[in-house]
Amino acid sequence: MTEEGKIARHPARPGVLSLTIRERSALYTAYMPFIKGGGLFIPTTRTYQMGDQVYMLLSLMDEPTKLSLSGKVVWITPPGAQGNRQQGIGVQFEDSDSGRAARNKIEGILGNALKSSKPTHTL
Repeated sequence: MTEEGKIARHPARPGVLSLTIRERSALYTAYMPFIKGGGLFIPTTRTYQMGDQVYMLLSLMDEPTKLSLSGKVVWITPPGAQGNRQQGIGVQFEDSDSGRAARNKIEGILGNALKSSKPTHTL
C-alpha cells in the first residue's frame, strides 16, 4: 500500500505491520498527537477491531534503524468513509520505552509542524 510513494506498508509476518514513512508531510498526516502517548494512522485493508493489539516495524525517513513497537487499535476508518478518507487504523503506542521512543522521535522530526491546522488522515 502506497500513498504517492510517501508511506509504504510492506508484507510482514502475520500480525506485524511494517511501515515506511519517507517524507515529513506523510508523517504529519499519519501522526496522531491527540492520543495519549501518541499514535499513527496506518493505511490498511486488513480487518481490525477496536482494542486489537498491533505490532509494528516502523522506518522513519532515512533512519537506518527500524523502530519495533506495539500498540492497540483506537481508530478505524472503514472503506468508503465520508470525505473520501483513506481506509486504515489508528494505533495508540503502548506505554513502554519503545512507545515513548517512537513518540519522541516522531515529534522531534515534526517539530513546529505539530501546531499546524492542516488536515490529517484522522482529523
